[in-house]
Amino acid sequence: MSKFTFTKTELPGVLVIEPTVYGDARGYFMESYQKDEFAAAGIDREFVQDNQSKSRRGVLRGVHFQKEHTQGKLVRVTLGEVFDVAVDCRPNSPTFGKWTGVILSAENKKMFYVPEGFAHGFLVLSDEAEFCYKCTDTYCPSAEGGIPYNDPTVGIQWPDCGCDYLLSDKDKLHTPFAQQSFDYFERW
Repeated sequence: MSKFTFTKTELPGVLVIEPTVYGDARGYFMESYQKDEFAAAGIDREFVQDNQSKSRRGVLRGVHFQKEHTQGKLVRVTLGEVFDVAVDCRPNSPTFGKWTGVILSAENKKMFYVPEGFAHGFLVLSDEAEFCYKCTDTYCPSAEGGIPYNDPTVGIQWPDCGCDYLLSDKDKLHTPFAQQSFDYFERW
């Protein structure tokens, strides 16, 4: 019996993953990754870097990608709740410029797989959130890229978090989606 349920989204390659959680009076146990089961579901990339962030309500991180050292990401929340999004930036894809999103929380224990060729971002909905992600390539500051969180071409429908969004200075300066070529993602 599989320890995970892999659910396809409207964007090819982007998956919502639900682990089997074993709970009793002591608490719970779950596997958050198992190489063979993930490979059987189409996630056969090697993860080479793990990241973790902590943010407060209203923090919107994204929407990011790397032009070189392109990263696939397996993400989950260990404290709090976020709205997580993936945007298809692969110019040859039938879903180019489309987005999908999912609520990830410590409570629902869902994970989200965002493959290479997609931009990724999240909005914190709880008072605070800890966000963990496994990446298929290392972080490279010179390869950073992104699209505005409120880009009209993409049209992400961010939920109301009860406050103004908090963005980094860098995230306020991303070039609009329609003005980028994304030729670096043609191989994906």
